[in-house]
Amino acid sequence: MRVGFASDHAGYELKERLMAWAEGQGHVVVDFGTDGTESVDYPDFAHRAAAGKDSWERLVLICGSGIGMSIAANRYVGIRCALVTCGEHARLSREHNNANAIAFGQKLTNFARAQSFLRLFLMTEFDGGRHQARVDKIDGGIGLG
Repeated sequence: MRVGFASDHAGYELKERLMAWAEGQGHVVVDFGTDGTESVDYPDFAHRAAAGKDSWERLVLICGSGIGMSIAANRYVGIRCALVTCGEHARLSREHNNANAIAFGQKLTNFARAQSFLRLFLMTEFDGGRHQARVDKIDGGIGLG
């Protein structure tokens, strides 16, 4: 699977470790930055990764809390990013919401937990069925405006 990764400075170390793990699992990694711990603005990297959505099948976004990256990514049509803090979130985000992006907070989620959540996220399939109509409403922007 092609997995995109992006972070700001506050998520850089976790991004690097998760990318190495994903490569070790046989995934193709696409790195949208940042490339260090010097202070940068998280929206720039969420935007870069979202704009490059043709180059990945799933996306991993990391900042200090995960909140900013998930908000920025969810501004894009066709991106359904879940802020994940437990395994159940990772599984349900795929099964029920067909999430194609996952967000972590490096300050809140250590590598072992993030790795476990990412493994679940990558291996879980979308259930479809009754959930498809709901996902279509999300993607169609029903109720916005």
